[in-house]
Amino acid sequence: MRYLPLTPDDREAMLAAIGVKSIDDLFVDVPEAARLAGPVDLPRVAGELEVERALGAMAARNATAGTVPFFCGAGAYKHHVPATVDHVIQRSEFLTSYTPYQPEIAQGTLQYLYEFQTQVANLTGMAVANASLYDGSTAMAEGVLMATRVTRRNKAVISGGVHPHYVKATETVVHAVGVETEALPAAVDAEADVIARIGPDTACVVVQTPNIFGTATDVTKIAEAAHAAGALLIVVVTEAVSMGLLKSPGEMGADIVAAEGQSIGNALNYGGPYVGLFATRDKLVRQMPGRLCGETVDADGERGFVLTLSTREQHIRRDKATSNICTNSGLCTLAFTIHMSLLGETGLRRLALLNHETAVATRDALKTIPGVEILTPRFFNEFAVKLPRPAAEVVEQLASHHILAGVPYSRLAPEAGMDDVLLVAATETTTEADIKSLASALAKVLAN
Repeated sequence: MRYLPLTPDDREAMLAAIGVKSIDDLFVDVPEAARLAGPVDLPRVAGELEVERALGAMAARNATAGTVPFFCGAGAYKHHVPATVDHVIQRSEFLTSYTPYQPEIAQGTLQYLYEFQTQVANLTGMAVANASLYDGSTAMAEGVLMATRVTRRNKAVISGGVHPHYVKATETVVHAVGVETEALPAAVDAEADVIARIGPDTACVVVQTPNIFGTATDVTKIAEAAHAAGALLIVVVTEAVSMGLLKSPGEMGADIVAAEGQSIGNALNYGGPYVGLFATRDKLVRQMPGRLCGETVDADGERGFVLTLSTREQHIRRDKATSNICTNSGLCTLAFTIHMSLLGETGLRRLALLNHETAVATRDALKTIPGVEILTPRFFNEFAVKLPRPAAEVVEQLASHHILAGVPYSRLAPEAGMDDVLLVAATETTTEADIKSLASALAKVLAN
């Protein structure tokens, strides 16, 4: 068969070789509640045209970010991506941009990675940045692993303001190699609790700003406390545009910055692929995961680019590798670099200010609604509100009014007991009409 080349005997032989009785044995680590009892309810056989029609009809039932007022954030943000970005990434110099396995022959790839590193270093206020990682959550995990190598300690203290999904991803990665994590309870203004948890066994303190509730925090005092205890400070940023307006992590004393770069140059893309930003201080560069591209001159004295550092799993000295992530999300990285180049420093600052102003207008419209309490004391373009009933129910009701009102915190951390908290984000794509629609519909829903 064209798509199923293995016979039943082939499968039996493969299962026997790896020591399991059935294919189901390969999925024992997946919770039973997450597994299907049988095949999905779809025809076993259908032509391509029929499949397109069926899937198209299913997709049409969704309310997408581009068709209704949209206030969802929580780590993935709707921004305008200029058409130039898509045009340039399709140029022949960049179309197949990916991991530079034979780097020096791919000068175009190395050059844009070099420019990308420069942009990320400037954004984060750090001395050096790598050529990117998978996404923000895996960048955080790599930051924790790096901190344990640097400090020779084995514990990470994680603020209650860090995105719950980032925490889970990090725990999954670092626990596999024996690193201990202490994730503090969720808190809208979480950083005051962090300092008290720093001890002599702490390898790193992980904080996020703006945090999952949108709270923007100057973490300078946390950096001082961490450094006094011999620990490193890891600052997580899920909204890269915020660095165009807020004090940079480097200015606040960060040793490592792990960020999500989706907001710049990359659309929501149904949740991915995204691009992880990673930056650190120059004295720690040898422990930084991923690749580092550098500038040099060739035999003729012309400007050229090289892969300067690359201690990764698919290269030499694999047992000494600083990371097992084997790609740098090349195309997403290129899109980020193009968009940043189009914006420039002035454009980024204007974009960031516009985001903040739009979020303030949204906050002002919602705070007058009876039953709505604004929880976030200071924010960039996202804030949390407390509702008089479960946020998930309210979001469903507003969806029937063709409004995507935000992300219930219970969707991210159902165990936190914050079912009445809704995360609301507004960007430059949010219009005055969108804000009025949200406020009007929310007032009606809460009044019923």
